[in-house]
Amino acid sequence: MISTAKRLDGIGEYYFSTKLREIDELNRQGKQIINLGIGSPDLPPHPDVIKVLQEESARPNVHAYQNYKGSPVLRKSIAEWYKTWYQAELDPDTEILPLIGSKEGIMHVCMTYINEGDSVYVPNPGYPTYRSAARLAGGNIVEYTLEERNNWKPDFKQLEKQISKNSSGRSALLFVNYPHMPTGQLPDKALFEELVAFAKANNVLLVHDNPYSFILNENPLSILSVEGAKEVAIELNSLSKSQNMAGWRVGMLCGAKERIDEVLRFKSNMDSGMFLPVQLAAATALSLGKDWYDSVNAVYAKRREKVFELLELLNCTFSRSQAGMFVWAAIPAGYADGYALSDEVLYGSSVFITPGGIFGSAGNNYIRVSLCCTEEKIQESINRIRASGNSKK
Repeated sequence: MISTAKRLDGIGEYYFSTKLREIDELNRQGKQIINLGIGSPDLPPHPDVIKVLQEESARPNVHAYQNYKGSPVLRKSIAEWYKTWYQAELDPDTEILPLIGSKEGIMHVCMTYINEGDSVYVPNPGYPTYRSAARLAGGNIVEYTLEERNNWKPDFKQLEKQISKNSSGRSALLFVNYPHMPTGQLPDKALFEELVAFAKANNVLLVHDNPYSFILNENPLSILSVEGAKEVAIELNSLSKSQNMAGWRVGMLCGAKERIDEVLRFKSNMDSGMFLPVQLAAATALSLGKDWYDSVNAVYAKRREKVFELLELLNCTFSRSQAGMFVWAAIPAGYADGYALSDEVLYGSSVFITPGGIFGSAGNNYIRVSLCCTEEKIQESINRIRASGNSKK
């Protein structure tokens, strides 16, 4: 009898993978579901980026395997991007590792640093892949709770107690993510400084996931801009959100040379590099100026106002100062959890919004609405909710 490996025990299919199949079936039944759930940018990259891909792909000498550490052109552009926007200095030859998407990088980091039974600290609520990747690598998941009353920031005293209790003497992994997904909480320099100091004092390796720093945010920050951060932190970043290149699968891992070399030992055994024209197009994307980010954010800002209107219709409460391409909102009284409200809107109004519980138990009383949908579709969602009687106003 064929059976799966024990490492898959407790690992289910990704929530959105199963939910999208359900939505596909509803669409086959003629429901025409409006999907406000997933954060996949619906806008294209800059035309110059597409032009570079087209031109470079036509060359006869770009189709071979590539350097495992990525093109020097791409690494140089990443270093310049970090210096320009984050005021963080990186050596393009030793401190940058291009990735086939930053989600891949989460798995690489986990496989590089986690032994069977090692404690891995993940935020609750937080990106589900932190949990699943760490568990696949054999880690023991320890959730640290983020609360709205603490502005969705770690309770460092409680986290220190958890680390002290679970310490095995080895450096533990601590996943952090600001601007935070799903809550949209912005960081400030003081938070990053506190995280770096905490990591040094508690012998943990910070893994900062930073894909949302340009979306509806005037002050992009990197944890690597903090003095001494490279001693205890590595940062994942991505072009998926900031450059509208989610399907292109271009990300990066940045940090000290020692960390890059360690992760490369695992990564180089898993893939054979990224298509060179994609790397060169990504370098072009990273060279875009403020006008690009302003144009993207102007679209998201208008959509966010429509989402605020939708959430008010559902009698949800939320902060208007969130960043990122989602809006996080507390559900009104009368619902068992966010799943109940999500299902009511899905089956009653043919609109899908994400239940907050998929991000951890601390998200049970919340929902998340994506901005990756046109204003017209969001308005149609509002109209459907009103017409169906799901409106609470």
